[in-house]
Amino acid sequence: MLTRVKSAVAGFMGGIMAGGSSGGGGNAGSELPLKFPYMRPEFLGLSADEIECSADHIARPILILKETRRLPWATGYAEVINAGKSALNEDQACCEVVVARRRPMSYCPPSTPSKTPTAKRRNSLPNGEGLGLRMEHSKMGEDSEGLVFHYWALFDGHAGSGAAVVASRLLQHHIACQLQAVIEILRNLASPPPTVLGEEPDNNPYLQGNTPGPHRPTLTRAASLRGAAGAPGSPCSTPPPPRFFTEKRIQHESLVIGAIENAFKDMDAQIEREKHVYNITGGCTALTVVYLLGKLYVGNAGDSRGIIIRNNEIIPMSTEFTPESERQRLQFLGFMQPQLLGNEFTHLEFPRRVQRKEVGKRMLYRDFTMNGWAYKTIEDEDLKFPLIYGEGKKARVLATIGVTRGLGDHDLKVHDSNIYIKPFLSCCPEVKVYNLTQYEHGADDVLVMGTDGLWDVLSNQEVAESVTTFLANCDPDDLHRYTMAAQDLVMRARGVLRDRGWRITNERLGSGDDISVFIIPLMYGNRQP
Repeated sequence: MLTRVKSAVAGFMGGIMAGGSSGGGGNAGSELPLKFPYMRPEFLGLSADEIECSADHIARPILILKETRRLPWATGYAEVINAGKSALNEDQACCEVVVARRRPMSYCPPSTPSKTPTAKRRNSLPNGEGLGLRMEHSKMGEDSEGLVFHYWALFDGHAGSGAAVVASRLLQHHIACQLQAVIEILRNLASPPPTVLGEEPDNNPYLQGNTPGPHRPTLTRAASLRGAAGAPGSPCSTPPPPRFFTEKRIQHESLVIGAIENAFKDMDAQIEREKHVYNITGGCTALTVVYLLGKLYVGNAGDSRGIIIRNNEIIPMSTEFTPESERQRLQFLGFMQPQLLGNEFTHLEFPRRVQRKEVGKRMLYRDFTMNGWAYKTIEDEDLKFPLIYGEGKKARVLATIGVTRGLGDHDLKVHDSNIYIKPFLSCCPEVKVYNLTQYEHGADDVLVMGTDGLWDVLSNQEVAESVTTFLANCDPDDLHRYTMAAQDLVMRARGVLRDRGWRITNERLGSGDDISVFIIPLMYGNRQP
């Protein structure tokens, strides 16, 4: 097993190189066509020659938005390729203004699991062609038949760029599809969402959570036992008043959160389904931001990160999902379904690998029920390789992958085995909400989105100080300032190439990973109608 694990690392890295070197992230020699060709973000407006020149692992040029181009809200963007980890930049990015129009729900894929075999389902999933969902920024606000939302997204690919390319082109359409079912409800913020579509919300003060009125007194336990009017067994035919709240109060923002969550699941299902038709390699993490009706919805599945910098305060807007942060979920799954471990892994965690000579001795361990550690007597079963092994950036699930949420990876297996890793990976994002209307934001208040190549070498505080200092030295009326701040941030994380590799200013190692960064000024959210 140890030999297999050692070769797994080399095999996985080799798979990254092989997957990244094919156009569009395809497997070398695959005969299936690409869903979408490999490219850099469309909004950069790069030619094929410029894309080829940007893939220089020695010079690592930083790509930014051209001065003649503008993104919504004057958003800044910058990216740089890795130092040789993969042939292509496996990060992808998207920034659009999208309109979710009123359409019958048959237009969208179902958000609930279908019992129809995958091969027999009719393909009604979005393909990004002719959907009419994208909206020109200059026409924003003119659409009266739907909901307009702003959308930013970063995708960090691994084992090929195929899944990241597809997700960057289609995830926003899945979000639009999910929002279509609740357009009328979201437009009417004065009324709570109905529990059942098509029914008017119940105005009963008991269900609304108000204090019971004088005409509907609440029964005491004693009165109920005596058979008072309205009590069980009472001869009175008047139905008893509710004695407790039977219905949850659902907020409108919960419908948007649910739409984003279902969109991620639908995107993952589409990748799985279309892998049989198209060459879609690997998997990707996903970090999305949706601005809708005065609120920012930040959805994260993976190890990218988003933070808000407001008046020198740092507000984390995402949580990284790694083998360490999701240890208990993964261990519980391994405990409940041991067949997923293939009789080669154990769901228990130990401080290090257990050796055969330690069988019968007592050793520190922990399982899914524990945050702390305890001692157990080592048995032969404990000699199996741990489900989660390593710490920090070196932590791996099944000795293979270092992230636990994302899209794709349906074919990923433990090296030289038939143990699939996908059951342990979740496509469900965590969605956090930020209400823009509660604050009057200044020109230097921003949301920073970055793939892990940024956060591996810079802390939240360092990023905040860098962005704040840079913007303070720029003309507040210069709309290009946010792109220049993003470029400066990527340059700091990449560092300078020296004899011992890429280094940042204080001799720490620079990032050798792909780095992609959005800097979104929040003051424009206050100006939206």
